[in-house]
Amino acid sequence: MTEHGGAIQGAAGTGTIPIPDAVPTHRPAEPAATRPRRDRRLTGRPAVYLLASLIVGLLAASSAPTPLYATYQAHWGFTPITTTVVFGVYAVAVLAALLTLGKLSDHVGRRPVLLVALAVQAVSMVVFATAGDVGALLAARVMQGLATGAALGAIGAAMLDEDRELGTFANALAPGMGTASGALLSALTVRYLPAPTHLIYLALLGVFAVQAIGVALLRETVSRTPGALSTLVPEIRLPRALRGPVLAAAPVLFAAWALAGLYGALGPALVRVLTGSGNVVTGALSLFTLAAAAVVSVAVLRAAPARPVMLTGILALIVGVTVTLIALTTKSPAAFFAGTAISGVGFGSGFQGGIRTVVPQAAAHERSGLLSLLYVVSYLGMGLPAVAAGYLVVHGGGLITTTRQYGLALILLAGLALVGLLRTRTGSIPTLRPDGIE
Repeated sequence: MTEHGGAIQGAAGTGTIPIPDAVPTHRPAEPAATRPRRDRRLTGRPAVYLLASLIVGLLAASSAPTPLYATYQAHWGFTPITTTVVFGVYAVAVLAALLTLGKLSDHVGRRPVLLVALAVQAVSMVVFATAGDVGALLAARVMQGLATGAALGAIGAAMLDEDRELGTFANALAPGMGTASGALLSALTVRYLPAPTHLIYLALLGVFAVQAIGVALLRETVSRTPGALSTLVPEIRLPRALRGPVLAAAPVLFAAWALAGLYGALGPALVRVLTGSGNVVTGALSLFTLAAAAVVSVAVLRAAPARPVMLTGILALIVGVTVTLIALTTKSPAAFFAGTAISGVGFGSGFQGGIRTVVPQAAAHERSGLLSLLYVVSYLGMGLPAVAAGYLVVHGGGLITTTRQYGLALILLAGLALVGLLRTRTGSIPTLRPDGIE
């Protein structure tokens, strides 16, 4: 799941619209080729791979608590509303960080922001591992969300600084990989290993420590510029040239991440109702299936133009959610997972189509802020509907009825996005491909 991004979370694609390598107020760091030989910093593809692993780690950590919610609920006796609040407060924290810290790396550099974010993320893992009540769980989720939100824009911008084609692809692929791996590994830990509410977080703590060493070895891709404090004031500023593409992509991003929010908050409970099994691994398979299908769709559609990819995402969302709703009516676990897989294609395609529609057109000094804005839309979609669903589960019609209402709302939103996309002039949305051909 974001932050989660997509983090965050489009496939590769470069266009014929040039992205300047330097602007007067935002100067990239000195190229590696002109540096003294003693400066052995990670650059190019190795740097992109490391940065992508940060997104995987951050999103894996964000989905790791999902299989544990039943364990926490049994120990502490809270309701489904609390589950969705714990889930939603993470999204709110990510949003707060995106709005206040999303552009900070454009001024102070990518590396300092990432190192601080990893340090806060590591502290959150310690709080998770030692949590004894819901308050500690909420505190850990807030810290985790702030760290993830601060890092997502800097990571995405740094990847684009190093390699625009590979970076754009990694920006879309990594969030699904993180969400899928975090949910499944956490479930396997709960099922087969001792101290599950401690072990998964301590393992992630070790991962973040290793990644921090890698970040310290990265070359800095931007020079420090004045104005860092002014970026802490929440402001959504969108360059005029990017407004059309962003307006076309936003509904798709919102719908795709709202779907991820549903599975992240209520997926295991739905699987328990349909299968009658309390096996935590089976419960985690819903989120894993969604995210894994998203990863596959990103890889398969990597070379396709952005507009058809977005169209594929919208149609897959509509079909997948429809099949899932039918499965709830017929009580068919097989149909449920089939619908989840199709929906996952919609999640991955919709996210990468949205990213590829917008990001390759941004100038260097706009990248971090623009990616943060796209993640704001995404995490609004993930957090707000999920919390509303938790309230309706308790005070509305229950789990199945609420899921049906949620699904119908998603279909309606995807339908509106489809109408908007079809009404948009083809020329106003770039059909960017990895080879740079429109």
